[in-house]
This record gives sequence, C-alpha cells and structure tokens, in this order.
Amino acid sequence: MRKLCLTLLFLCPLASHADDSNFPGVEGLMTPEEYQAAGMDTLSEEQRKALNAWLIRYTAWEAPAQRRQSVEVKEELKEDIVANVQGAFSGWSGKTRFVLDNGQVWEQRIGGRFVYNGSDKQVSISKNFLGYYILEHVASGRTVGVKRID
Repeated sequence: MRKLCLTLLFLCPLASHADDSNFPGVEGLMTPEEYQAAGMDTLSEEQRKALNAWLIRYTAWEAPAQRRQSVEVKEELKEDIVANVQGAFSGWSGKTRFVLDNGQVWEQRIGGRFVYNGSDKQVSISKNFLGYYILEHVASGRTVGVKRID
C-alpha cells in the first residue's frame, strides 16, 4: 500500500505537467499520419493525459538508460550528424532555421528559446527514442527538437 501511495504521489505532479505548453505531448511529437496510424485519435482525453504523463516519466527516467543499453536504440542512434551552422549562430527562438555546412537545412520543431553569445557553431543532430531529431549545440549542451526541411 505504501508503494502505491508513493507511486500516486509521484505521478500526480507529472500528470499536471502533461498539459504544460512546454511539453508537446504525444500529439505534438508525432506527425498527423503517425498519430492516426497509431490510433491516438481514438483515445479519450483521460487516456491521452495518462499517456502523456507516462511519456514525461519515461523520457526523464528510462530513456537515458535505453540509449546506453538497448541494441535497437543504439542502432537507431548511429545516424548522428555533426556539422557547423553557417553564418552567425546566436541560438534559437521559435521556428529558427539551421543551415549547416554540409548543405542540410533543419528547422526548429519544438518551441523554446536559447541565447548564445559565443563563437562555437558546431551542432550534433541525432534521433531520440521516439524517432524525432534533436539538435544539440555541442559547446553548451543545449538541445532542441528539429526537422529536416532540405
């Protein structure tokens, strides 16, 4: 019983964060096609909230271990791209576009803001455990969700 109470105490704050505008939720992490193909559009509001609460908990506590331990996840992560942002780099805010010196163009997929005043423009792009791309500014370690547009 004590374990159940502790679990509920832990989950209740996370459930409230699932509605936080900083967390895109499963509906924001999937493309509309993926969302429908996975049957997410058939979930009730309560089911979607529960799924988002689990996703927050999984991302925080279990995903880092999966990156180190799961063979399948390691294979998926082998596609890392390391490049430099062309032109001035001062971070990101909203829908920032990143033109890389390898010819690729990426766009910020998840809202957020990061201001950078240094000169290091090296970034690393890798897939997260859900298959979405994350851009990391190597010097600062700051990350943001991105999508490739060219």
